[in-house]
Amino acid sequence: MKFKVLTVVLAALMLVTFGYTGFAQSTDPNTFVYVSFGDPDTLDPAYAYDTASGELIHQLYDNLVAYGKGGVDTLVPMLSTEVPSVANGLLSKDGKTVKFPIRKGVKFHNGAVMTPEDVEYSFERAMLADPSGGPCWMFFEPLFGVQTLNDLACKIGNLDSIDDMQTLDKNLVVKIYEAIDKSVEVEGDYVVFRLATPYPPFMQILAKGASWGSIINKKWMIENGAWDGKPDTWLKWYDPSKESMALYEKAMGTGPFKLVTWDHSAAQVVFERHDDYWQGPAKLKTAFIKYISEFNTRKLMLQTGEADAIQVPAMYLDQVKELAGVEVLDHLPSITNTTLLFNYTIPVQGNEDIVGSGLLDGKGIPPGFFNDIHVRKAFCYAFDYDAYIEKVALGQGTKPHGPIPAILPYCDKSLEWYPYDLKKAEEEFKAAFDEKLWNVGFKLTILYNTGNDNRKTAAEIVEAGIEALNPKFKIDVQGVQWSTYLDKLRASALPVFFLGWHMDFPDAHNFVFPYMHSVGAFSGYCGEDMADLCRREFDDLIAKGIATTDDAVRAEVYKTLQRKAYDLALAMYYVDPQDIRVHRDWVKGYVYSPAYSANYDFYEVWKEAK
Repeated sequence: MKFKVLTVVLAALMLVTFGYTGFAQSTDPNTFVYVSFGDPDTLDPAYAYDTASGELIHQLYDNLVAYGKGGVDTLVPMLSTEVPSVANGLLSKDGKTVKFPIRKGVKFHNGAVMTPEDVEYSFERAMLADPSGGPCWMFFEPLFGVQTLNDLACKIGNLDSIDDMQTLDKNLVVKIYEAIDKSVEVEGDYVVFRLATPYPPFMQILAKGASWGSIINKKWMIENGAWDGKPDTWLKWYDPSKESMALYEKAMGTGPFKLVTWDHSAAQVVFERHDDYWQGPAKLKTAFIKYISEFNTRKLMLQTGEADAIQVPAMYLDQVKELAGVEVLDHLPSITNTTLLFNYTIPVQGNEDIVGSGLLDGKGIPPGFFNDIHVRKAFCYAFDYDAYIEKVALGQGTKPHGPIPAILPYCDKSLEWYPYDLKKAEEEFKAAFDEKLWNVGFKLTILYNTGNDNRKTAAEIVEAGIEALNPKFKIDVQGVQWSTYLDKLRASALPVFFLGWHMDFPDAHNFVFPYMHSVGAFSGYCGEDMADLCRREFDDLIAKGIATTDDAVRAEVYKTLQRKAYDLALAMYYVDPQDIRVHRDWVKGYVYSPAYSANYDFYEVWKEAK
């Protein structure tokens, strides 16, 4: 209790220090305070691949196009004066050439006027940097049919692999630049993208809400130590550390707000209005995003008016629903899902604390435990989905139909995912390993990252369902530090693990690829046998689905992929979470958008004094 009181006092002192003085300012129409948790990673659009960073970038930058208010179905012009289409001649009939007419007179935060060259530089610089694990694959896939700059270098150089890009031949360095340069070109007032194949969601990749599509200032970037734009120098800036990047904690965009400071010690980011914003200045003058992990502190700030909006996990929703002067929006559709994934090739050596003996002897599990389809199906049948959604998600979610969230086109909602059925789970376990598993039993440890109560409870639901079937089945649920969990995950050492996927862009491809492709985001964690399965069953279908603009063909492809994911029990998709927004009732103009990582778009909202 003393700690909580101290936290509140420190939070109040923090607000006073930065000129924000509690309730008296809460009704000030010029200032908005949003309190969240979980620090951002970076302010650089080429590196940022987390929602906390995307929320900041959203306020500071603009993109070529944007979504219509509150939806994901319609695109509208932004820094491009038109949305390319075949009808207006800006999208070629084969879908491989996309032209954007660049808006004139748009000013960056330093007063410089945006040019088509700034747009070109924004994308070329991102691809030539290509930070490991970052978002730039979304440029490489449509433009070149590869996933990374390393892949492109291998393709251009006709090489099987490149262990160290810094050893590239100088001629190859220039050829790689030339390929990048030809894929994004300036033609007068236009910027033209040349795609390897048709790629239906390409413009969604570039739309507002996708931080990697932000347009930056070329001259300012070079002056601040970024790539100098020359064909033969880019290796110096390839795969940089996030702290070494010019935009790590700086910003120079055309967005409605400027960056005042990212104060790491005070755990807050401060914004001020960009008065020369091309759409007109925002109603708000100043905005704060503060990071406070303790919910009771966030709640008290909301009650006193020190915060205009706060982030509220579902487990605390009842605590804010009855607060006077507070508006709660829940059951908001979120383009995300959460999944229990199986490792098909589990390492034993050095992993005995999780897999035990590493044998099918009742004292552990063998490396290919989840290679047996009956084991995977049994796990899917043994999970009580309704209990999780009701007791853990507190109703803020729905049962998935498979890897594609129900909100997206091409999700086949007629396919029901596995029911909670212990009788069928028993039948599957009895069929596993030629009926040996049921007689011998197994022992398995499921890890979760400490502090993630949702994952802990999900693991306990798995444990309860499976142990109820057979006294020889033993599952141990253990919490470990996030760093330990991440190390095990990266080493492909976790037999099963909980992860979620939040959309990069609102298209079925963005879910089937990470879950079902042999080089998808989760493939490396699931072992080589899973990758082999994906190559046999899914890769060609996934390529077919993304390389056509025919809706009927795409619909059939994704229906087939969804059915195959079910038939093979590829993973256990257990909840499509829904979103929550909580703010004071003096906040006006808010429109929820499932396409935005930003919880609040400071340009759209304003406040009415009370």
